[in-house]
Amino acid sequence: MAILQKTREKAGLAVSIIIAIALLSFIVDPGTLESAFQMMSSKNNVGEINGKAVSFTDFQQDIDNFTTINEMVTGTTAQNEQQQEQIRNAAWQNLVDRYLFTKKAKDAGIRVGEEEMKELLAGDMVSPIVAQNPAFMDENGNFSKEALQNLISSAAQDGTGRLKAYWDYIQNSVNTQQFYAKYGSLFNNSNIQNPLMLKRAIEENNNTTNVDFVMVPHGFVTDTTVKVTNEAIKKFYDSHKNLFKQTASRDMEYVVYEVKPSEADIAATNQAMTDLYDEFSTTEGMKSFLAKNSEKPLDGLWYKDGELNTVNSELNSFVFGNAAGTSPIISDNNNVFYAGRIMETAQVPDSVYVRHILLRGATADKQADSLLSVLAKGENFSNLVASYSADTQSAADGELGNIGWMTQTFMIPGMESVMTAQVGKPFALKTQYGTHLVEVTKRTAPVTKKQVAILSKTAVPSGETYNDYYANASKFAKLAAGGYRDYVAAVDSCGVYSHPMNGVLESTSSYGAIDQAKEVTRWIFDNKVGKVSPIITVNNNYFFVATVKGIHEEGIASLEEVKDVINQQLYSELASEKAAERLAEQVKGMTDLQVIADTLHSVVSSDVDVRFATMAGQGLDPKFIGAVSVAPEGQLCGPVAGTIGTYFFKVNSRDMGAFYTEEDAKNSALQMGSYNAQMILPVMMQEADVKDHRARFF
Repeated sequence: MAILQKTREKAGLAVSIIIAIALLSFIVDPGTLESAFQMMSSKNNVGEINGKAVSFTDFQQDIDNFTTINEMVTGTTAQNEQQQEQIRNAAWQNLVDRYLFTKKAKDAGIRVGEEEMKELLAGDMVSPIVAQNPAFMDENGNFSKEALQNLISSAAQDGTGRLKAYWDYIQNSVNTQQFYAKYGSLFNNSNIQNPLMLKRAIEENNNTTNVDFVMVPHGFVTDTTVKVTNEAIKKFYDSHKNLFKQTASRDMEYVVYEVKPSEADIAATNQAMTDLYDEFSTTEGMKSFLAKNSEKPLDGLWYKDGELNTVNSELNSFVFGNAAGTSPIISDNNNVFYAGRIMETAQVPDSVYVRHILLRGATADKQADSLLSVLAKGENFSNLVASYSADTQSAADGELGNIGWMTQTFMIPGMESVMTAQVGKPFALKTQYGTHLVEVTKRTAPVTKKQVAILSKTAVPSGETYNDYYANASKFAKLAAGGYRDYVAAVDSCGVYSHPMNGVLESTSSYGAIDQAKEVTRWIFDNKVGKVSPIITVNNNYFFVATVKGIHEEGIASLEEVKDVINQQLYSELASEKAAERLAEQVKGMTDLQVIADTLHSVVSSDVDVRFATMAGQGLDPKFIGAVSVAPEGQLCGPVAGTIGTYFFKVNSRDMGAFYTEEDAKNSALQMGSYNAQMILPVMMQEADVKDHRARFF
């Protein structure tokens, strides 16, 4: 009965909600209601691909799938931010391929059949995606169908489903890649350069012009007689709207309080270092001491002079200026305190060349002792590698067993002792991979190096300091809460700096040197112009108070947003035309370039090999190059109202060379074809109006 009662209560609540929405639909305009529902729904969408809405839930599921695949490939579940970003990009690309590219390829008549897939996966024309996968290679690094079949069989029996997910991923990758290959081939083979086009390209690039010219720069003084009307601005805007496409962005200002340690906090850290100093200077259990008391553990590295500068230059000076001992307590500008103790000094090379025999199993240690005895009697190391080593991959310089050159920073964990090992004397050591017989065969010249223990502590804000900063931020937030005017007044009364920042994107996560501040961006995008935020805490030591100054929606920018840009462009064009008319009047009737140059207080310049076909990189005004390319020889021409100045010129001669060959023209066409092929997917995405809102969530 209790369950029945709860069911009735919930049903009653649901009916009430339905009735409320129904009543609301009578009061609110249906169009407005529909827009509200769409807005609420779209807020939870990561994007839209070819008309298909991608919800956050669905996208997160794809991310989870790709995360599983990544873990299987890398063998680790640890992922930094860059790897997570790569996984999200892979998941998004997979959706673009599925909902857009593959469909467009099929619309073009392209198919990938079952028999074709069998051949690509395990036949005579195996896809590189399969053939180059390390999971399907034998001990010699060659593609193995047996290894592939083993994975397929294991996937069918794997209760976790992870192997099946990986195999499905490989099949999908091969299938998608084949669609890309076929579509790209279709596109490239349709891009034909016929003999006439080839001939024209050769002629245009070999046709050069030698020209003398006078150029009068526009200068930077505004011509107040040149007026751009509102009608002209609107006309330009209406006819060039595609030039003003924009992504969603916001203009904002913010005040930020960075929590820094107080003088008392710094003094307390210095005292803590002083209290530990005597024990640090004398302890024999340095590793455990540093693990308990220092931010820097005992690393066991051998440092040479100069390398400790990355930690602290004063510390480096002490270590390499003394044979032994402990440095005084040192602090830097970041309120980090150091003390260093010289642990050992030796002649150590920068790198050593290492070979090894890897032994595994319960008898590995005994086997290692036996092989060391055999080696001591003169047995060839390489012969033992071939007979006993479990490592069949290491073969640097073509010799089995060679790991190659190793340094302190390029080192197999557990093998650090090779840096001080004697050349030509094998010895045994253990790593996570097993027991190794290791021999250093050569090394670089040894230099004086030292092992150094470093006690370090950073002064951090105390709870009291944190509360003081929060109180200041809270005071500012309360004064600014009423709106932008109050924000400006609060900036003035609190004596703080307001940081302006325009064009903030949904992907923006850094403000100045402050990273991981995405929460500020989310607030900015969720609020209206004039609103002021409450305190937004970032990284637990920055307190932001932000305000929205402007909103720029995705799509075509409004006339109001771009009118200044249009005005400047139209002004420049009108001003250059007016300048050209004025200069033409001043030199009217003149036929000599030198006379024109003297009259206009300029000089006669010359340029050879001016080519219209390849304007890039010539350093000349495109309008001038265009005019030169069609001007008659020996005739004074101008004025040309260029972008940077007004030109008067005379073509002296034209030459037809042979430096641009048919091969050059064909290579240029191939490069253009390659560029066009790369633009296939971006153009598809533009035409399908793909919306990518991942930045809202990540």
